[in-house]
Amino acid sequence: MKKVLAITIVVLSIFASCKKDQVAEPVEIPAGAPKEAEIVEPAGDQCYASSAVKMSFNVNSHQEVNGKLSYNIAGKDKNEGTLIGNMKGDTLIADYTFMSEGVSSVREVAFLKQEGTFVEGYGDVAEANGKVSFKNKKLLKFDQKNVLTKVDCTAE
Repeated sequence: MKKVLAITIVVLSIFASCKKDQVAEPVEIPAGAPKEAEIVEPAGDQCYASSAVKMSFNVNSHQEVNGKLSYNIAGKDKNEGTLIGNMKGDTLIADYTFMSEGVSSVREVAFLKQEGTFVEGYGDVAEANGKVSFKNKKLLKFDQKNVLTKVDCTAE
């Protein structure tokens, strides 16, 4: 027991003496954020449309998306609602909350940003807790049939 106590005192003495020898020097921080921390924040709303889909949204500095989405597909009921989600790299994953036939629904949507356009993603879905979600986002397919191109937001 005395050996353990002696070793503990020696170790603590060494640590205490090391701290006393260190002198804190002021660190100069360069102006501006480091390159990897810079986030380009889009100014104002971004709007995209195809013949059947219209999407407008804003992205904040945390890559959170808030906007509107509407579908007007021939032969189906038109629906429009809100879009709330996140940009994850070049992919927008969001919850689309909309009214259709008097019923409020929530469906997960995905859009891949490619050269100034957004391509809608599809995949296997499952319903849980009143929300339809993708089973596996890694297996999403982005079909070039539904490409949304950038449009002027004032034209909506």
